[in-house]
Amino acid sequence: QVQLVESGGGLVQAGGSLRLSCAASERTFSGYVMGWFRQAPGKEREFVAAISWTVGTTNYADSVKGRFTISTDNVKNTVYLQMNSLTPEDTAVYFCAARTVFRTVYDYWGQGTQVTVSS
Repeated sequence: QVQLVESGGGLVQAGGSLRLSCAASERTFSGYVMGWFRQAPGKEREFVAAISWTVGTTNYADSVKGRFTISTDNVKNTVYLQMNSLTPEDTAVYFCAARTVFRTVYDYWGQGTQVTVSS
């Protein structure tokens, strides 16, 4: 089973940048889609970005398009989320997730990393 561990969260002022990392316990470059989600206090979890490790296709939520970039390093078995031009609305716990290409839901989840953007 896939184990995911996020890191890189922290406190940053508005307009700043952070880079989140998600380390996978096993090689997922074959037949997996990796995603980032976030959940703010009192709100439901929302999709942020996803990438296919097999074909490299990416997808972004409208709220982060143009500011966030998802990427992979297959040698390190790690997924990244580069976050630029952060605003207080980006404050949330960010989760890394994984699914196989034949599934429509994400089956594996990390514990999350807190991102706080001050104004």
